[in-house]
Formats: sequence, C-alpha cells, structure tokens
Amino acid sequence: MPDIKLSIAQHYHERTKYDPQTIEGKGHQLDWSQQPSSFKEYKLGTVIDLQYYLHPDSQTASNNELFQVGHRLSRLLLNTYGLTARIPTMMGDHYLRAAPSAGALYPAEIYVISRGTPLLPQGIYNYQAKTHSLLQFWDSRVWPALQEGCFWHPVWENTHLAIALTSIFFRSAWRYQDRAYRRIFLDSGHILGNLELAAAMNNYRPHLIGGFHDDKINQMLYLNESQEATIALVALADLLEAEENLPRWRSALPSSLETDYPQIPDGQLLNYLHNATKLDTDTSGVQGWHLSHPADSEQNNQAIFDKYNFPFCHKISTFATPLDWGKNLAGLENTILKRRSTRAYTGDSINLEELNTILDFTYHPEHYVQQGLDVDPDYFDLSLISTFVAVLAVDSLEAGCYYYSPVAQELRQMRFKNFQRELHYLCLGQDLGRDAAAIIFHTADLTKAVNQYGDRVYRYLHFDAGHLGQKLNLGAIHLGLGASGIGGFFDNHVNEVLGIPTDEAVVYITTLGVPRSAG
Repeated sequence: MPDIKLSIAQHYHERTKYDPQTIEGKGHQLDWSQQPSSFKEYKLGTVIDLQYYLHPDSQTASNNELFQVGHRLSRLLLNTYGLTARIPTMMGDHYLRAAPSAGALYPAEIYVISRGTPLLPQGIYNYQAKTHSLLQFWDSRVWPALQEGCFWHPVWENTHLAIALTSIFFRSAWRYQDRAYRRIFLDSGHILGNLELAAAMNNYRPHLIGGFHDDKINQMLYLNESQEATIALVALADLLEAEENLPRWRSALPSSLETDYPQIPDGQLLNYLHNATKLDTDTSGVQGWHLSHPADSEQNNQAIFDKYNFPFCHKISTFATPLDWGKNLAGLENTILKRRSTRAYTGDSINLEELNTILDFTYHPEHYVQQGLDVDPDYFDLSLISTFVAVLAVDSLEAGCYYYSPVAQELRQMRFKNFQRELHYLCLGQDLGRDAAAIIFHTADLTKAVNQYGDRVYRYLHFDAGHLGQKLNLGAIHLGLGASGIGGFFDNHVNEVLGIPTDEAVVYITTLGVPRSAG
C-alpha cells in the first residue's frame, strides 16, 4: 500500500524542523545592511495623533465624550502593539513593543478600518507605532468590501471598527528564512493575546476572524501582495453600545488540503505555503460561522482536553487564587507595558503556587470575570492544542514531564526525570532551557488538525499557541518572575525527551523562572 503523501502544511513542518545533523546547513550569513525596517511609512495621508488622548485631565475626561472615545482606542492600540521602550545603540535606536517578537523584528502591521465614527471618518488607517498615531491613507466607503471579503460574516452588521493584522514576511524571513512562517504567527498570537486583554480594559470585545477571502481583503487594504498579506481580522465591538453586545461566532474556517505540490526550493517554501492556504470561498455554508450548542461544545471539550488520564499516574491539582489586577485592571496595563523577554535565569526554583497561578490566568479566564476580563475570549480552536510542562525546579513538585489538563485543572506526571541537560540541548544550547524552573510546551496533532481544517490550520495553531504564550508571559511578569518564548528548537528531540507521541507537532516553547538581574 503506497504511503499517503503529506499535505503542504505537514510537508512544510517537516522541512523546517531543526535537527542537529542538518542545522548547520540551514544557517546563513546575515547581511545587516539589508535588515528591513520594522516600521511602515506612507508619503501621503491624514494623521490622527493618539498620544493626545492618552492622559486626559479630570475635566476633559468627564466633559468630552469624543475625548473618551479617543482615550479608549488610544490605550487599546498602545497596549496591543505600541512602543514601550527606546534603547540607543551604536547602530541606532532600538525599539521594544508591548508584544514580543522573535529577534525583535516585528513583522506584523495593524490597520484600523472604520465604518464611520465620530472619531474616525470612514476609511482605512495604518497604526504608526513609532509615533502612536493613525494614518488615514484611504477615505472611501470600505465596509461593504470588508463584508464581502469575510463571506458576509454576521458580526459586521452591527460593528463600526475593525482591526486587520497583516505580515510583512521578509522582516522575519530575513533572519529565519522559511521557518519564519512559524515565528510570524506566534508573534501575531502574542498581539492577539494583548488585544484580548486591552479590549477588556477599554470596554471593547474583539471578535476574531481567520477565514476570509485573502486576495479580496489584501486588495481592499491596498497591500503589495508580493511583500505583505492579511493574516487575521478582528471586529471591534463597542460594549458601551447595546447593539454591539454580540454573541460569539466560530473564528476559523477550513481550507483545502493540498497534497499535489511540486518540488519547492529552499527560500520559496514560506510563500508557497501561505499561497496554498488562501481561501477564495466559504466551503462551510451559511451556518459556517455559528457555534454549536454550548452544552455540546462543553461536552466535546471535556473529552478532547481530558487526555493522558492514566489510572495510576501522579496527579497534582492546579487550583489557584486568581491574580488581583487592581482597580480598572491597572495592574494588568502596567504589566503589559513593562513586560520584557527574560534573557537569563538564575536556576533557582519557583513555588508550585506560582506555577499554578500562571496556568490559571492563562487557561481560565472565567475566574477573572469579576475583574472585568472576557469570560470566553476568541481563539481559533484550543481543542487542537495540548500543553506539557517540564519541571526542573518547582518546590513541592517532582522533576519530570507533566501533561496539563485545563478541564480537570491538574498536572499529570508522565515521566520522572530531571531533563536539565536534555532541555539545554534541544533548545539549541540556549541557557534559558537549562536554567528555567519550568518549561511549557504547546503541541498539536498535526494530522488530526489538517484533516479538520485543511492546511490553513497551520496558521491557526501558531496563532493560538502565541496567544497562550503571551498570557503565560504576563502572568509570570506580574508575579515578579521571568518568561521567554523559544521558537527555535530540535523538534523531534522534544518528543523523545518528554516521551510524548511522535505525531504531536511541537508548536511553541515558553520558559519560566527566576530572572537574573542585569547587574
């Protein structure tokens, strides 16, 4: 019986794996003179200064309704993807943003699309992070094109603002080559994590859309499709308007599954995969955006998430007291703006309560409803993501590999071993893998995923893993711990070391630990 040919997403994943025997051949000499800028510039357009709205005095805040609208949108964008630091270097200023990015390359761009509001006349705006402003480069009626490009998704009937998330692929591919596609969607997942939380702080509800007519949306935004492409859309519902308090809809639509593809040279694999996963029609029909009955979804999730429930495995409860984010979520905003990726850990231990609290914040938003967070934020499909925790130095927790069950709220030990040496190796020799107290792995059964959603699921998996990773980051930082994501690792070695099934594709790694001081 002939072997079944891998789909293009599976082929891409196999081709872009790092392996000790071949990684040297995958390296390349960086041409620093060709490093792309992480800021997009326009020669023409109308600028709306968002800095003006950041710090209203008490009289302005209470008496000017338009100012309040601007204040909310300004804070939303700042906390989602705004600049948080400027570091002078010999090669010029280096900027950090609210959402982390591999190599600080920031391949994503944010556009705001307005149906017409008192603050934003109808048109398309690019978010200029460097100046914290919106630049309106197109001022005609675009909402019908947005509706058509999203296959007449019902969310657009009542909302007036949209966010388009795009990627300029070369910003990341310049350094990471074909594997950059993974990092681009992880980076963009970080942005979605911030957007979820920033929206709650400012009385918005983001409705995530991953299924759209790629070419039509790119054309609507006037993108140079050889360089930039839309990767997600978000309807921004204003919760202060009764008609915009809307139900949830499904976020992901399936694409085709391509197995008949040519020999693709290195350097062209990223673009080929992206083009192969485009949509030009909604194959799910008129009911495609509707969620199944909540009771059915809950029952399915119980079965899906409750994996590795062996009769005699050691089980540890992860119930925790929710983090207190303070009045009006001020502590959350402060954490987003001060967050930095940790560069080194001390190797010291953290306590089990801290680990449990981080997991609780990441996976259980329903525990934060009284603080004003969204009880059920949008992901593409979390049922496809599995979570494993490698414990190196957690007080009251034996070293080893654990499966985390969000439904049961418990860690289930799968292997008894201290993996410090192996984790250092499989993280490409990065000391973060050796000195962390715990390392969280997000994986997915790629065969199952592509059978359910087609090859486009590769986008969804990395979006969701990045979204979870950003919440892990923020929970750790708020507790005074360190966190850092790792997108480069020896893929197959993760499965071997942790003893997880070979059909679990490793999507993302997040390290947690005690940060080493810069001094």
